[in-house]
Amino acid sequence: MFKITPNPPDPDPTSSSENADSNIHHEPADRVPSAADINATPRKLCTMFTVNPELDTETLLAHACESLASANVMAMDLADHMEGPGRNSLLGIAQVIMLGELAVNRALDRLDPP
Repeated sequence: MFKITPNPPDPDPTSSSENADSNIHHEPADRVPSAADINATPRKLCTMFTVNPELDTETLLAHACESLASANVMAMDLADHMEGPGRNSLLGIAQVIMLGELAVNRALDRLDPP
């Protein structure tokens, strides 16, 4: 099979628009950064998904328990609409979620006994 487009395509000589940074030297895209490069790069804290550090343990566990309970309901609902190995996998995932929920509930019980 003949490939019409060259690899990479030749620039269009009739094009009047050129990039302003076409004379800037760029490093190859396949260059693997060294450990020194990675360590020299300053880390920036992303606060998009940061949990409030002032929350107490009980509040964090309560929210974790509610999230796990919701995930369990969603997995079970989805498993009800499936058949075969996919259904069995979802039921297994729901069981793991339920075990996590039980562990969080036990931790909550230890923090605030009934």
